[in-house]
Amino acid sequence: MKKLGVVALSALMVLGMSSGAMAAEGDVALTIGIISIAAILGVSIAAIGCGFSMAVMVYSACSGIARNPEASGKITVAMILGIAFAESLTIFTLVIALILLFAHPFGHLLGV
Repeated sequence: MKKLGVVALSALMVLGMSSGAMAAEGDVALTIGIISIAAILGVSIAAIGCGFSMAVMVYSACSGIARNPEASGKITVAMILGIAFAESLTIFTLVIALILLFAHPFGHLLGV
């Protein structure tokens, strides 16, 4: 549930700040600055959440293997899958930030 909250907060930060920047008229430098801040905040929050979730997964897997060494194969596979899914959320956030920064999806509003 916490992971979903972190992902939702990251998405709201990126989309909320960038959409407000796109609606602003006038100064293009200010708009690009706000988009940059939104991208930085989104990626940093996603990276912090990913690092925390990976730490919790590895700790739980090590505890589980210590309690039941026979199940180490199944626990390791589940841990690696969980880590891959957590990392993919950070990569998706990075891709969205790069699109906002370099692809200019709202370039017609900026005059770019």
